Amino acid sequence: MPINQSDLDEVALSRAEYEAIVDRLGREPNPLELGLFGSLWSEHCGYKHSKPLLRTLPGESDRMLVSPGAENAGVVDIGDGLAAVFKMESHNHPSFIEPHQGAATGVGGIMRDVFTMGARPVANLNVLRFGAPDHPKTRYLVGGVVSGIGSYGNCMGVPTVGGQTSFHASYNGNNLVNAMCVGIAPADRIFYAAAGAIGAPVVYVGSKTGRDGIHGASMASAEFNEDTEEKRPTVQVGDPFTEKLLLEACLELMATNSIIGIQDMGAAGLTCSSVEMADKGNAGMDLDLDAVPQREAGMSAYELMLSESQERMLMVLKPEAEARARAIFEKWELDFAVVGRITDTGRLIVRKDGKVQADLPVRPLSEEAPLYHRPWNETPQRPTIAAADVPAPNSINDALLTLIGSADLSSRRWIFEQYDHLVMGRTVQRPGGDAAVIEVPDRPGKGLAVTTDCTPRYCQADPFEGGKQAVAEAFRNLSAVGARPLATTDCLNFGNPERADVMGTFVGAIKGLGEACSALDMPIVSGNVSLYNETNGRAVQPSPQIGAIGLIGDLDRTAQIGFGGTQHTVVMIGDGIGHLGASLYLREVAGREEGAPPPVDLAAERRHGDFVRGEIEAGRITCCHDISDGGLLVALAEMALASGIGASLAMPHENLPAHAFWFGEDQGRYVVAVEGDGAALQDAANRAGVPTLVLGLTGGDALTVDGASPISLGTLRETFEGWLPRYMAGEPA
Repeated sequence: MPINQSDLDEVALSRAEYEAIVDRLGREPNPLELGLFGSLWSEHCGYKHSKPLLRTLPGESDRMLVSPGAENAGVVDIGDGLAAVFKMESHNHPSFIEPHQGAATGVGGIMRDVFTMGARPVANLNVLRFGAPDHPKTRYLVGGVVSGIGSYGNCMGVPTVGGQTSFHASYNGNNLVNAMCVGIAPADRIFYAAAGAIGAPVVYVGSKTGRDGIHGASMASAEFNEDTEEKRPTVQVGDPFTEKLLLEACLELMATNSIIGIQDMGAAGLTCSSVEMADKGNAGMDLDLDAVPQREAGMSAYELMLSESQERMLMVLKPEAEARARAIFEKWELDFAVVGRITDTGRLIVRKDGKVQADLPVRPLSEEAPLYHRPWNETPQRPTIAAADVPAPNSINDALLTLIGSADLSSRRWIFEQYDHLVMGRTVQRPGGDAAVIEVPDRPGKGLAVTTDCTPRYCQADPFEGGKQAVAEAFRNLSAVGARPLATTDCLNFGNPERADVMGTFVGAIKGLGEACSALDMPIVSGNVSLYNETNGRAVQPSPQIGAIGLIGDLDRTAQIGFGGTQHTVVMIGDGIGHLGASLYLREVAGREEGAPPPVDLAAERRHGDFVRGEIEAGRITCCHDISDGGLLVALAEMALASGIGASLAMPHENLPAHAFWFGEDQGRYVVAVEGDGAALQDAANRAGVPTLVLGLTGGDALTVDGASPISLGTLRETFEGWLPRYMAGEPA
């Protein structure tokens, strides 16, 4: 009997994919088997549109301990017998449908990806992209997402130390919520997902299984439409207190040398975890679903296999360790059940009620998802906008206040104060700087810097340059605090890849990311792809988000963004042409979204970053900030506000319009403030081939620009701090 298209739509499979499944099996799949294929062949799990391009990204490093994509997270050696385990992942669709639970379970899922490899999470970050502030749903989404992130991370006792938040109308119908977690583990005790050991018990631990999250992976692999709200049942419900118990129980068991393989039950739940473990172990798995702990009566095999209930793990134990493991999990008041055995058949057998419900070869499920090479159109090049063609503001002061009081540049204090960023007592630099800095556990004086970066408006204007810039800014943010960049993770958020223009943005961004990662020696060691981020045919801005980590050998040799004292010389590292295309000045002050983004010179980025970092490591720079959104004067205002110290500033040459000099977004630049006249710094920079410009002196309680009327720090602070609290309170702009 021919299968109905509605049945295929429910599991996000095309007719051609269904026929491929029949061909591989030599028969038609039953409904459960079809659901298993639908989840594992979804874009969310199978990466069928992105895998060929992801393979082109650089992922090699002497410090890398796990091949990119091979395990739940990337693993990088940080010396002294320790490794950093980290990854970023999306929870976009669930967070739009149910913002609190969608964001909360995104945080829970990324932490499980980290501690399933034996690492204790030490830092969380997030990237949030919301619709236009005046859209009727935006305020609701902001409140729900932030509360979900805060409640889960705070209850877990893991500090949320950094991230990004921006607003744009392209996200009106599909916000982005990307969560990143960093953990620390002994470098010689990393745990993997491979099952192995024929006859070994397959054990389910954690929470009971319910009906939440069924078809979550399929839902995440389809674009939204007017029926989006009906997908609410596909959103999981999280319990951070249970996850805290699961974390401690897993780490305790990991210390006993009892585990052969372990895998988080994330997307597609028991289906994905069982198939991935069997595949990586070149084995089969025989599951008895009657043994699965259940919180709802009468659950079918379909529901049990595809539920995405949270706070669950699947592990393969050494046979002699079963009693020891059971005692540990029961001590932590968590469910523990032997639900299967490893076999040598290469097949996944699913049993319930004494009957075989599914009998499938593992390899087609895991490794034979179709790979698509979709046609793509190169994004048309936008013209470069000459600075002289962009109108000057009424005054530089007015433009500065407009920018720092805008939705994208105003203070995020309202957000990060809802996150506990000091728990664990290792946070050295808090949210609000270029990168957060934490002290490495049990290694006094050694630090890890973490950051997230991407500028979607650049990626929309030119995906290749935008991809380069995302990595370059992460490099700058780490360098600005004195950290040596080590590696990156990515979360690639795009629209429907079946549209040639969207696929073109994806291709361009991947090329840009790859080129920058190679040039800056920041390999991508883990990541996630989130496609179909669009509603009724309108895609979000291309958002290839980068998360990066860097190493600090001596926490006494770091830099912060606040001015370190008065009568310090303010110096810009790098130079530019006052690039205003695709800038926030152009959008917020001139009311235009157009033009090519600033080009990224990767050789200059490397040279400038290495110089700045060397000066910080030598103790000659203690105040540094990279120049990014809003340009030079916005960066200087942020430095003044961070320290409570003003400055008197002047444009040192007249070959640019003042608004282009102060608000241009040329890349590869930093601002530093040093004691004395800055001559020694300039001499050193000159020897390194790095351009510099002296801008003025710190001091007082105001910013004075080119001799104009001073802007008091009080006025700047009120403008900078006021927008988000007023917006969330529903007050007029």
